[in-house]
Amino acid sequence: MKKIIGLASLIIFLFMHGISQAQKKGVNWAPDGLAYYQYKSGQILRIDPKTSAETVVVKAEQLQPSGSGKSLVPQSFDFYGNQQVLIFTNTARVWRYQTRGDYWVLNLANNQLRKLGKGLPDQSLMFAKFSPDGRQVAYVSEHNLFTEDVSSGIIRKLTTDGSRKLINGTFDWVYEEEFNCRDGFRWSPDGREIAFWQIDATRIRDFYMINNTDSVYSRIIPVEYPKVGEAPSPAKIGVVNLANAFVRWMKIDGDPSQHYLTRMEWSAPGELIVQQLDRRQQESRLIYCSSKDGNSRTFWAENDDAWIDLNTDNPMGWYWINNGEDFLWVSEKDGWRHVYKISRDGKNVTDLTKGAYDIGQIKAIDEKNNYLYVTASPDNATQLYLYRVKLNPAGRSGKDEPELVSGNKLKGTHDYDIGPYARFARHTFSNASTPPVAEWVSLPDHKPLQSNKSIQATMKQNPNMRVEYMQVVTEDNIQLDAWVHKPASMNPTKKYPVVFYVYGEAAAATVGDSYGNHSNFLYNGDMGADGYVQVALDNRGTPSLKGAGWRKSIYRKNGQVNIRDMAMGAKKILELPYMDRSRVAVWGWSGGGSSTLHLMFRYPEIFQTGISIAAVTNLLYYDNIYTERYMGLPSENPEGYKLGSAINYAKDLKGNLLVIHGTGDDNVHYSNAESLVNELVKHNKTFSFIAYPNRSHSMAEGEGTWEHLSKLYTNFLRQHCPPGGK
Repeated sequence: MKKIIGLASLIIFLFMHGISQAQKKGVNWAPDGLAYYQYKSGQILRIDPKTSAETVVVKAEQLQPSGSGKSLVPQSFDFYGNQQVLIFTNTARVWRYQTRGDYWVLNLANNQLRKLGKGLPDQSLMFAKFSPDGRQVAYVSEHNLFTEDVSSGIIRKLTTDGSRKLINGTFDWVYEEEFNCRDGFRWSPDGREIAFWQIDATRIRDFYMINNTDSVYSRIIPVEYPKVGEAPSPAKIGVVNLANAFVRWMKIDGDPSQHYLTRMEWSAPGELIVQQLDRRQQESRLIYCSSKDGNSRTFWAENDDAWIDLNTDNPMGWYWINNGEDFLWVSEKDGWRHVYKISRDGKNVTDLTKGAYDIGQIKAIDEKNNYLYVTASPDNATQLYLYRVKLNPAGRSGKDEPELVSGNKLKGTHDYDIGPYARFARHTFSNASTPPVAEWVSLPDHKPLQSNKSIQATMKQNPNMRVEYMQVVTEDNIQLDAWVHKPASMNPTKKYPVVFYVYGEAAAATVGDSYGNHSNFLYNGDMGADGYVQVALDNRGTPSLKGAGWRKSIYRKNGQVNIRDMAMGAKKILELPYMDRSRVAVWGWSGGGSSTLHLMFRYPEIFQTGISIAAVTNLLYYDNIYTERYMGLPSENPEGYKLGSAINYAKDLKGNLLVIHGTGDDNVHYSNAESLVNELVKHNKTFSFIAYPNRSHSMAEGEGTWEHLSKLYTNFLRQHCPPGGK
């Protein structure tokens, strides 16, 4: 039930269109952390962040396959030392990301450029990676795992049983969507073995999408999709020995159809570390597995009465420190999201970020200077800053308390892409009135590398932004963050129509202090100039940095607690004297579409007009991992599922409602819309509805789709919630 929100939503919309792996991972740092690589003007450059000096490391002609007449355009690339480059190109989208395509290896010594996977289908390779010695590349193709000798081109097929339903080295739809699992194999440190996931979706029923428009006969598109209440796809981890291609399966305790294996890395040659979650996602176990005999042992565990959030900062990699004697782990076990240092045996646990605040993400580890860099915002959950703490604290003296690195002069949202060894970082900043601006800084002193290109020297403010951040206290005594974007040339003697943008689910917040978060990306025109007030607020259950209690208050009550917070927050905001309570609209996408339906059906005295896009209308229609995490199993919480599903309130619709859905939505299935239509028709409710054939959750497909959607949205809003002061 993922989301589209603010300028933030436009960014998410763009990745739904298909952002490359290179774009997703940010700065392509050189291994020494002193420079970064960039594809520019047909060449690959090494760029010094201190001077912006560019050195060509791969010329355009080196990227031109023999006889092709044109050069490759990399979507991403990885260097092995100064000898070889692995190039990913001709990519295709798999669900949300461009993770399938062609890989080429360029030998920089002899300029030999060779395509990998000879004899395999074009555009079928995934997640190619050099072996530790650079002599081989491993990759996935058509659900099987392969290695290829870089010099000879000899290909070995390491698994043979892969199919659409038995998946080696990558994941099914739901693991990818809800656990952020995509790349499903890891080279061992010595290069002698490869560990990989195998997902068995043979017992998962297909959901059928139907393509009715690309031929005279319809075409069925099956997606293995475990609905809420269905047992998980059994997962197991195998280790293949490259000397003999023997696969040894790890012996992990528990019924695999009632557990998830969410993280896996090598902890040492011959040993894996694995995270296992139970089906209810209330118990997390960290497990060592031996690749020699498959035996496993749990060495650390935690439990939660609601759910355990994944250690999602780095799905690829484990944060080992102190020569592998300790690792870092993110946990909410004391009620706040903190970073813990855990000894290899699990016996010694140290809270490195102790205090009544949440960290956002781990950004870097600097063992030389004894620093851990994290994002946090202890005083204002709508903003974000860089802090550092000691990796190996001497004690709990003041010098070991979190230290603000970003400084306190620039209020807003700071983000960092920190290079290896934490020597340099790309620092970006924006707030409600400051467009995004960036600089290169050195660490640990946080000084701009080029003073004339620093944020302070280049930032500009938009004087036309009329955004006010505020906190409102509802009649339930709940304090909510909100922003109000006021119309241009507002006349204080008049009242203006109000448009609430909502999401409300656990996957995203809407009130971040960043530029463009207040712009309606669907509206065809300027809402401020047309005389609309725009509003967003964050209810309990959103992932704001306000403590686990805030986020987990929705447990078993998603669709209840969060919806009431939104409604009561809106009611309070509408007390402002310039707001016209007879012209109030609400809209949202995905989880926001669901929230829109709830608010329209249950609070018609507040909201007269609603636009709901790609909404989950019945919690029983969504996937098991996401829904059971927040609601528990449906067999154990039937009343919660009923009260949390918008469809059960459709009979109470009184206002103007527009429902929009793509028939090719593999995430929130079109059946959600059809079921809602049936319910509204049953109760003789008048509403507007449009289905976009074969469009996915992002509505990204089809010529003219976005223009049509924008016009449809705008016309409906202007008709039923007319703009301008009165």
